[in-house]
Amino acid sequence: MPSSAADSAIVQAFSVLSAGRNFARLLGGLWVTVRIAAAAVILSLCFGLLLGIVMTRKNRIVRAACRIYLEFMRIMPQLVLLFIAYFGLTRAFGWQLSGEAASVLVFTLWGTAEMGDLVRGALESVPRHQYESGMALGLTDRQIFFSIIVPQTVRRLVPLSMNLITRMIKTTSLVVFIGVIEVVKVGQQIIEANRLTVPSASIAVYAVIFFLYFIVCWLLSLAAGALERRQKE
Repeated sequence: MPSSAADSAIVQAFSVLSAGRNFARLLGGLWVTVRIAAAAVILSLCFGLLLGIVMTRKNRIVRAACRIYLEFMRIMPQLVLLFIAYFGLTRAFGWQLSGEAASVLVFTLWGTAEMGDLVRGALESVPRHQYESGMALGLTDRQIFFSIIVPQTVRRLVPLSMNLITRMIKTTSLVVFIGVIEVVKVGQQIIEANRLTVPSASIAVYAVIFFLYFIVCWLLSLAAGALERRQKE
């Protein structure tokens, strides 16, 4: 009987997802999550590439400024940055930032710092003789950088950047605290709406949310693996 009661509770919990538009709402929330993450990732890749190149410069002041920015972004929790962007900037400067815009801003700043450090490490890991070989062939500094250094840097960046991207996707769950209606927030709304009639609804809802996050990150992992194999051919 206890086992039968438990099975019945689980079945009832998952039945919540098929009621009305609950599952469609979760997918809509996932789209918001993916949209925020995609915008932040694209901007982070672009700005991070530029920051990484700047971080390899020999100017001490420039390198110190980049290091301070990097350490600040690493030390400061993303949730605090979200609060500063969404609540602080709007009150201090009168900016009208939506929750999604504030989220993209924060994750772009964070992603740019992390990606910049990855690019710096990848550039500095290219052996010195690669530069010397290019010079021996009579190539200019620009030709050496774009024809020899950049391709090798990209190969090193693929697995590292995919790890950062999946971290960014998972961290987007924090945007629920500034009122963005993404997948976790939708799940909370469904659970709250069925709190009295189906107390076990949270089991099914959070299981599905976990599965949705897993699918997105798994597909990215497959894409990264395919890209790595293609580069080795």
